[in-house]
Amino acid sequence: MTILVTGAGGFVGRALCRELRERDFDVRAAVRDAGRAGDLGCDVVCVPDLAARDAWAAALKGVAAIVHLAARVHVMKDTAEDPLAAFRAVNVAGSATLAHAAADAGVKRVVYVSSIKVNGEATDGAKFSERDEPRPLDPYGISKWEAEQVLREIARERGLELVIVRPPLVYGAGVGGNFLRLLKLIRSGVPLPFGAVDNARSLVFVRNLTDVLIACATLQQARGKTFLVSDGHDLSTVDLVSEIARLMRKRAILLPIPARLLRMTGRCLGREDEVERLIGSLLIDSSAVRTQLGWRPPFAVAEGLLQTVEWHASLMH
Repeated sequence: MTILVTGAGGFVGRALCRELRERDFDVRAAVRDAGRAGDLGCDVVCVPDLAARDAWAAALKGVAAIVHLAARVHVMKDTAEDPLAAFRAVNVAGSATLAHAAADAGVKRVVYVSSIKVNGEATDGAKFSERDEPRPLDPYGISKWEAEQVLREIARERGLELVIVRPPLVYGAGVGGNFLRLLKLIRSGVPLPFGAVDNARSLVFVRNLTDVLIACATLQQARGKTFLVSDGHDLSTVDLVSEIARLMRKRAILLPIPARLLRMTGRCLGREDEVERLIGSLLIDSSAVRTQLGWRPPFAVAEGLLQTVEWHASLMH
């Protein structure tokens, strides 16, 4: 069985290609720039423009399933003149082009990796679930929700089996963004202003995510479903920082700064969203994927954080 991974040069894509190879799947990796993708250890095809239908022919030959990770991703300071249009051009139009090309090529299944941002930015009490009415708020989340709708329509028209997966923040070896910055801050030993934060967030270890993506690509009972996935063990920011510091053999210095002051500071610095992801709550009910696919995360949070910390330590040498 040949599985095509789009966005294979990214954090999750690399981990997924590695996991598929280890399980003896035939893997084809689609990347935007082959020169920057590095050694993925599998067949690599270059697709510079997701929305160019002709570019997919070689990539899709003999493919049974696609895990579609390629996207214009959320960025803190977007320089696009019209961010929503820029997200739509890649995440909506590009995904639609891929789906049509996949149907033309006889591909059976497409697993679309969406985002929990389709559900919303934060939870207050009840956890997010697949039953919620989507409430995306930023251009990235809106484009992901629009892509889901377009893909569902194409799947109905063209006979594709579509599976949608909405992960929260993903961590693990190779992580970037806010999580990598947090690792650096904890390792530096500087005091962090989260001692008074009372929140809880769902995360997913990258190897748990790759495991569930393979299940979604291969199991018959996943067909047509939408799943929210997480490690199943939620953490407060205080607990997350404390556990990472313990694994690094560092002392976590957490200053009890009130959350309202942190939010005010975030607004003043133009980093309100970044602050909210550290002090707000975002909880996921991942029971559907466990019940319907019989899936269980192969790695506990403690093991996922340990592997992440060990990877980060290796960068220091």
